[in-house]
Amino acid sequence: MIPSDRENLPRTVLVGVDLGPGSPFDPTLDELALLAESAGDLPVARLTTRRRTPDAALFVGEGKADEIKALVAEHGAASVLFDQALSPAQQRNLERHLGVPVADRTMLILEIFAQRAKSHEGKLQVELARLQYLSTRLVRRWTHLERQRGGVGHRGGPGETQIELDRRMIGQRIKALKAQLEKVKRQRHTQRRSRTRNNTYNVSLVGYTNAGKSTLFNALVKARAYAADQLFATLDTTTRQLYLAEADRSVSLSDTVGFIRDLPHTLVEAFQATLQEAADADLLLHVVDAASPTWREHVQEVQRVLHEIGAADVPQVLVFNKVDALEADQRPRQGVDAFEIAPGRSVPRVFISAAQGEGMDALRHIIAQAAMGTLAADMPQADAALPEAGTDAGAGTAGELHDTKHQPVSIARA
Repeated sequence: MIPSDRENLPRTVLVGVDLGPGSPFDPTLDELALLAESAGDLPVARLTTRRRTPDAALFVGEGKADEIKALVAEHGAASVLFDQALSPAQQRNLERHLGVPVADRTMLILEIFAQRAKSHEGKLQVELARLQYLSTRLVRRWTHLERQRGGVGHRGGPGETQIELDRRMIGQRIKALKAQLEKVKRQRHTQRRSRTRNNTYNVSLVGYTNAGKSTLFNALVKARAYAADQLFATLDTTTRQLYLAEADRSVSLSDTVGFIRDLPHTLVEAFQATLQEAADADLLLHVVDAASPTWREHVQEVQRVLHEIGAADVPQVLVFNKVDALEADQRPRQGVDAFEIAPGRSVPRVFISAAQGEGMDALRHIIAQAAMGTLAADMPQADAALPEAGTDAGAGTAGELHDTKHQPVSIARA
């Protein structure tokens, strides 16, 4: 039974396709459901299937497309959301076959960003990403785009199609947005140079979306930044001063946009000015949802994005948040240890609950030591009791993250 306050939300059907090894696939579609809810939709049905390769026309094939159509009719759904990226042709064909709008994961994330952006810079970044995405969706997307225009008294040259006009206007707008964002980038660079001259120590919060970065930010600096149990609650960078009594100095603390699996490249590119805060930081507090069964995959995805934006070598501290949500037998036996985020590179790890205040003193101590350059060079080995879905926390395979075994820890740049 759907609660009454959600009855009026647009209903949607979720679809995930397992394309085999090397392709991300969530059999539960839980994250896609959270994305849908964040966008204001109500997931009413889920369907997963397996294919060796995507169908060129309908992505899932005609048989599965008929199953999806039946689910849409059964639940009165107003849309269908795919967990994988669709080509413009596949999206168009599916909409014709299903009779309802179809969106993929990329479009859904862009929609959420458009809803959440508040600052002028954030709105510019989101508009740029949406236009870059839209520019690939113009080909035969709408019937009116097939009409020819031209001749005396018409926009465009003789025979210029509507699609060419639209593409040209989008291209001009993208060029203008990039120019504005380049100006923002220069302003941020000037601000960072000023902080460098003032010998300011810069700390940035990064992590998978909904890991609790904004809650931790508020707990550290007593701010009132918006924090909610939803994906991408924060898009715009917020910076405050954090006083560390142990170090007898203040540091600059910035809260940044969260990362997510398959974060659209257009968003990474558009948010380059904002994400540069992480690349230029002296220390990254990498916040992880300790209660998530997929925390290891989240850590790997954040490391991938950090590498993409040029922040892979910035010193890190792993902050495992939400330990209050763990069962008693799952809670770590030690509050601080070390964790190997890459072969031969171990970083400090601290367990906290930003909402409850647990472990915050230990975190402040680590930040203070980092700011003073005196962070201990060795830490206890990682706690093997840390929960993880379906695997031994102390085990791993090639290419995965491994728990450290009495390895030295350094926060110097790799």
